[in-house]
Amino acid sequence: MRKRSLAGVAAVAASALLLTSCSGSDDDPAADADFSAAPSGTLAAWGFENADDVGQSRLDYAAEQLPDVEVTLDATAFDAQKFTTRIASGDVPDVVQMDRRYVTTYAAQGLIMPLDACFEAKGVDPTERWYQNVVDDVTYQDAVYAVSQFYQPPAILLNMNVLNEAGVTPEQFDTSDMDGLLAAISKIYQASGSNPTRLGLDPVATGQGGLWVLGMGGQLTDADGKPTLDDPANAAGIDALKQITDAQGGYAAVKSFTDSFDTFGDANQFVQNQVGAQVANQWYPNVLGAYRDRISLKAVPFRDADGKPFSLASGTAFVIPAGAKNPAAACAWMTDLTSTDAWMAAGTARAETISGKGGLNTGLFTGSPEADTMIRDRFVEPTGDAGFDQVISAYYDVVQSGKSFGSSPAGQDIQNELNNAITAVLLGDKTTEQALADAQQAAQRAYDNATAN
Repeated sequence: MRKRSLAGVAAVAASALLLTSCSGSDDDPAADADFSAAPSGTLAAWGFENADDVGQSRLDYAAEQLPDVEVTLDATAFDAQKFTTRIASGDVPDVVQMDRRYVTTYAAQGLIMPLDACFEAKGVDPTERWYQNVVDDVTYQDAVYAVSQFYQPPAILLNMNVLNEAGVTPEQFDTSDMDGLLAAISKIYQASGSNPTRLGLDPVATGQGGLWVLGMGGQLTDADGKPTLDDPANAAGIDALKQITDAQGGYAAVKSFTDSFDTFGDANQFVQNQVGAQVANQWYPNVLGAYRDRISLKAVPFRDADGKPFSLASGTAFVIPAGAKNPAAACAWMTDLTSTDAWMAAGTARAETISGKGGLNTGLFTGSPEADTMIRDRFVEPTGDAGFDQVISAYYDVVQSGKSFGSSPAGQDIQNELNNAITAVLLGDKTTEQALADAQQAAQRAYDNATAN
């Protein structure tokens, strides 16, 4: 059995629990799980915080498929400390929903089960059900450890009211041409003294930092999941972000301005013309659809250093903790929740919700190419707004160009340290080289702790 390296008493207790629960195998936490058994009994699940129409419809669908399973749902947000504490106390859920960046961390520590046998029992081929980059996010040492859901790619949303006023075209928002991009930004940018009042481009420097670094040719991990934050190729993306923020008053001023945005409200940054463009994930046009009579949108893909459309996978996933009492029901429940039929039920529910509110249907981006296509074909119709129709198509196009962040036992730490490095560089506190070197040291420590034998 692999040793675990979690913090404090929880680590020791969790390890002891797993040594007991995995006694049937020295290597595989799923060795004693019979995923082919008929699903029945009580299933303890942790996830679906504030389930909306999409989540509830899928829960209802899974319940219909599993009449002999009683699901008890802890519908609170995932918390890493709570997760390890529950394992340490023996209060092990059968299914846990978490961000995909956590999955490999727990896989390396032996705290969750590999699911290849689950997939085989249910006739699921991961590379057919999900986009390859989505599968790559949750693969560790050639085993898949999670059932993924959602992949809502980022692209660049354009505020055409602002662009038209400034005489800037969508084609000028080409992230592979920094000189042209900076020229477009400077034509749009406005300030009152040293304070921005309009950004040419909000790059979402820390929230989308991985997009810029990987898109510009960097890499966050090697093939084994070891952090590579000090790779010289990572500098290009950070340096691009510094150029963009320096051209708009500096990072501190940009961050202060963007923090004031009423992102989900009636005075959001597009209604108020506070941005000419912004990097945004696919779900955000759903928010802006309520204001289509006041705004004019288009979208362009983020382009990599070679000028090709580029996107990154992100989303959540379901895992089965080691020591779960009902792995057969857990396997059936997770695969039912992410089946095409479940997603079509969600698509129907969303269409009914939108119809009742007079909104726009921008589709659902499920993480599954088959479900995405079927939902688009059945539910996504012309909106009557050419700009929104173009935005919807742009996101459907860019989803095909997605890449994985890189699966690593230190995945969340790598993301955090990358954000720390970006912030330090943009504020001028460190050179890019020094910031990445410091980030690499911290991420390597996290990796070493997660993989300690």
